[in-house]
Amino acid sequence: MSLSLAPPVPSSAAPLAEALACLRAGNWQGASEAALAALQADDRLGAAWHALAAARERLGDLDTAFTCYQNALKLAPGDAIVATDLGRLAYRTGHLDLAEKFFAYVLSLRPADADAASALASVLRDQGRLDEAGGVLKRAIETHGDDAALWNGLGTVLDARGDADAASVAYAEALRLFPGHAHALNNLGHNLIFRGHIAQGRDCLIQALPGLGGPDNIRTCSLGIAHACFSLGDLEAGWQWYKARETKGTTESLEYDITCPRYDDGPLTGKRLFVSAEQGLGDEIMFAGILPDLLADVGPQGHVTIGVEPRLVPLFARSFPHCSVTRHHTTRLTIGPARLFPEIKDWSPYDAWAVMGQFLPRYRPTVAGFDRPTFLKADPERLAWSTAQLAELNDRPKIGVLWKSRARHSRRDRYYAPFDQWQTVLSVPGVQFVNLQYGDTAEELEQARAMGLDIWTPPGIDLMHDLDDLAALTAALDCVLGPANATSNIAGAVGTEIWIVSPAHAWNSLGTDRFPWYPKSKVFFSASMTDWKEVMGEVRAAMTERFAPE
Repeated sequence: MSLSLAPPVPSSAAPLAEALACLRAGNWQGASEAALAALQADDRLGAAWHALAAARERLGDLDTAFTCYQNALKLAPGDAIVATDLGRLAYRTGHLDLAEKFFAYVLSLRPADADAASALASVLRDQGRLDEAGGVLKRAIETHGDDAALWNGLGTVLDARGDADAASVAYAEALRLFPGHAHALNNLGHNLIFRGHIAQGRDCLIQALPGLGGPDNIRTCSLGIAHACFSLGDLEAGWQWYKARETKGTTESLEYDITCPRYDDGPLTGKRLFVSAEQGLGDEIMFAGILPDLLADVGPQGHVTIGVEPRLVPLFARSFPHCSVTRHHTTRLTIGPARLFPEIKDWSPYDAWAVMGQFLPRYRPTVAGFDRPTFLKADPERLAWSTAQLAELNDRPKIGVLWKSRARHSRRDRYYAPFDQWQTVLSVPGVQFVNLQYGDTAEELEQARAMGLDIWTPPGIDLMHDLDDLAALTAALDCVLGPANATSNIAGAVGTEIWIVSPAHAWNSLGTDRFPWYPKSKVFFSASMTDWKEVMGEVRAAMTERFAPE
């Protein structure tokens, strides 16, 4: 990072020099204070704005950092380094449209800048604009064919396309050019795991980890190692690596607004414990399978309060009547995302707090430890209503179906089969398909009608927000079919048979052919993430045999 945008006036020279020295020493707070002192003397000192931005970013104050970078760029609009920092921070915080503009601006200043080309391609890739991303990289490689970062970037674009074999060739070229390229090793490790070379991929990630900078990269790599261990059935090692999900200083790390002590192992009997759900909605449900074990250890002399996503409160309150259930609220503060519990005003009654996943190593040390009954209870009245609604349709088996995630991302989308490839399954005769897909499904349902497919959408239920109604509906079905998401997790947790359509070697199958988190489950693995026809044929055959035998 260059911090020489404008010469300081005498009164600002000393604090600016101090700010730069603090940055070099890693004293972010000192750098912030010194840069502010320099700006008090001369607020048009671009180097001070740049130094303040760098310090605030490292302190986690990303909003202030962004504003300071902008001020620095206004004072020196032709400074590619500041524009690069703005693009990098915009990318880090998920503002891809802004990141694209800043990196394109850098390329306009420096057309031969390979780093800017690589950064712009990453933004385009994450927007799903894979052709454009590949084009940017290929043009840059024509000029900088010996740049390992460009080949590594090309590999990520090919991976996003689902062309894992070609991506591995690009990573190999990056590593030929730069044998110790940590990011190429990291990406190759994930690529190997996806292609079924799980132990080799795990070892590649372990090799990459020491060379990765920044908490986000370290977190992603460590979780990749955890997922590989899970896929190999090595839960003991997997749970240790899985602790990386709580890595501090990442764009995804949560601060919990809780003032009682954090639970750190030890006896639970008689404890008053607060347990927060963590990560996404599907994980909140999946990890809740440990709650019956935890309640048994705490015993009748203690008490457990559970903090969950607001939509889950009624379902959890019914399922765990001896617990208190409250809602959490996740927001973004200047230090990053934070999880609040608005209904709790006083933490003094609690001995300790924990996140649900913290107990997984204790209660699920092996796959055999997952052999537990269902743990969520649908509302009896809602269940009766859903059962009656389904019975009025016809006497065919009722199969709930979903096919996508609401969260869209180029690397995430490849985990879901395109809707047109579901036709093989949805045309099975003798069954009644029931739409469980939340979000905007108008296009897919119109496509289904055009193909002559019969998918019934339940009236009066908001499949995204009415989770208590959704739980009852899934409990009334004979089976739920689709990818692993919040809906399929709810179905499994209330005891419905679930069939998961998944990429091969999905970590949450824990090296098995089922979803061990729930007692009635089966997984259909697809070897390809571009052509799901083969696995859909397997699902069709199994569904015909199980629900519509001739």
